[in-house]
Amino acid sequence: MDALEAIRTRRSTRRMDGAMPPKELIEQVIEAGRMAPSGGNNQSTHMIVITNKEVLGELARLAEKAFAAMEAGPDTYKSLRNSINASKKGGYVFYYGAPVLIVTANRKGYGNAMADSACALQNMMIAANALDLGSCWINQLHWLDDDPGIREYLKTYGLSDEETITGGLILGYGIDGAPVRTPLPRTGNPVTWVE
Repeated sequence: MDALEAIRTRRSTRRMDGAMPPKELIEQVIEAGRMAPSGGNNQSTHMIVITNKEVLGELARLAEKAFAAMEAGPDTYKSLRNSINASKKGGYVFYYGAPVLIVTANRKGYGNAMADSACALQNMMIAANALDLGSCWINQLHWLDDDPGIREYLKTYGLSDEETITGGLILGYGIDGAPVRTPLPRTGNPVTWVE
């Protein structure tokens, strides 16, 4: 699959079959993230790769508890509101049961923290598609960056006090074996040419 095809056919895969991809494929996805551009070539996006089921389960429990304590207002971002409401019902698993969660973090106060991490996450999603893996950007831990329970738990696995959680990515095999690849129609992202 060439690069343009990998971009055009990349879609979020939220229904995973739970099978662990070979470590070599996971490493290729991570390396694609490491090759992403960064402001001033800082290369400060930190990737915490979690494949341990118990750690994933504890993160899900902590996230559900934190979201359940929140209240969604009329201006609450739709996905955040969905996480809050689902957590209040119980049984919420923010990473959709995927076998791999890659949490991205970057330096606190660094102006390009989100942009650099976004480039890394996008590279990893495109690489996953090219390698026949499903992936989905996961923001829940970013939304919970100030939650002491989440931060303390992730510090056990490499997050530093000087880092902010910028996002995450799940990896695995789609429920039907292959990633979702049917392109969605583009109705937004307008383009203005000035010639």
